[in-house]
Amino acid sequence: MPYSKLIHRVTKPLSEEDLQTLIDATMAAILDGGTFGWLEPPERPVLERFFKGMLLVPEREFFVARTPDGTICGSGILALPPAHLDLHNLKSRIQGFYIAPYDRNEGYGQALLNAMLDRARALKIKVVDCELRETQKIAIDLLIRLGFEHWGTHPYYARTGKKVVRGLFFSKYLVKDEPLTYWQAPQNVSSSLSCPIDAPIMRPKLTLYPAIDLKNGACVRLKQGNMDQAIQYSDNPAAQAKIFSEAGCKHLHVVDLDGAFAGHSANSDAIKKIIEHTSLPIQLGGGLRDMASIERWLEAGISRVILGSAAVKNPELVKQASKQWPGKIVAGIDARHGCVATEGWAEASELTAIELAKRMEDAGVAAIIFTEITRDGMLEGLDLEQTAALARKVSIPVIASGGVGSLDHLKALYRTAREVPGIAGVIIGKAIYDGRIDLTEALKLLEGSC
Repeated sequence: MPYSKLIHRVTKPLSEEDLQTLIDATMAAILDGGTFGWLEPPERPVLERFFKGMLLVPEREFFVARTPDGTICGSGILALPPAHLDLHNLKSRIQGFYIAPYDRNEGYGQALLNAMLDRARALKIKVVDCELRETQKIAIDLLIRLGFEHWGTHPYYARTGKKVVRGLFFSKYLVKDEPLTYWQAPQNVSSSLSCPIDAPIMRPKLTLYPAIDLKNGACVRLKQGNMDQAIQYSDNPAAQAKIFSEAGCKHLHVVDLDGAFAGHSANSDAIKKIIEHTSLPIQLGGGLRDMASIERWLEAGISRVILGSAAVKNPELVKQASKQWPGKIVAGIDARHGCVATEGWAEASELTAIELAKRMEDAGVAAIIFTEITRDGMLEGLDLEQTAALARKVSIPVIASGGVGSLDHLKALYRTAREVPGIAGVIIGKAIYDGRIDLTEALKLLEGSC
């Protein structure tokens, strides 16, 4: 089920079952760090009155997120300006935005936020504001990924125990085709602003996925997907995984190349050793064609499974797997000049990458990995034009792949990601093994600290 269909704007009183489930989710979120202004859960009757009264306030639009089985797992409020305030009548504010901790990392938060932004656009709202405590890291990263700008910090925003917590203020401008012109004070009038309009803002964070491609149990890299042009870099993939972990990487991207061509896992021993030797989340692709193989690897410790050929040839499998394991299924879209290739890139189709991306979003995948095959292993840079075009057409994260050869290529990706928030990460292989990219510098850049 598409994530967009799991978000609902509440226009009539919730059923008693929904109300109690909503309260359970809210209390869990409050205990996990607070929401709706509470640091400790109030009594259930207080929350009942709060949510029942939401529909009585015309300037508040209330949204809930549901899991595929219909259970409410989060909510958010779009606060609209009073009609009589002409100066601010094009601004709205997102409040009380949360997903219960037991249902996070499944894509519900992004879907909920996108639904509220879509509603704001439909109401001709031009600016959406949101404020968060600095401790709410997941929500902060989500806002930045969706194009919100951090413009201010409140030094005494809240207090937890004896500690003061700062507040972060974010805004997103919704009108793409209307340029902004900022007011400037006359030259003979001094400004008392202590924080200039061009003060540094929080940057988007991109995830770096170092690649471990497996062929005959060894770590290799290909050129343009050609198995005959495999260069071996290590005969110990588990040790390579440990190197990436010690360098500061937070995720791994592993592909069973033999499995991709054979249609079933072919480097199982090497993959199991990688799992045993690192605690990093691993996304695995190559040769996964049925529910049994997906389940086997998820139970073995793989964090996310990548479905490539199956995305084209067996879309029902993708839907079924996405429903069975929400947040655990990623679509690998490999294209040659924009047309999708399958079976380890050996077969071409007439389906375009964007068409397949839309189908995969509807199928419920958590993210998309996009690779332009002609760039892969060539070290000449990512196909940013195609990557950005695809990311603009879907609301789920897009991970760029194929062609990174230098830190300048990552800087170009970073600049693109600032304009296209849907780009969430990048896969790097040969440039790391060849020493063309220093992992420490790359991580520092992509995490937004330089």
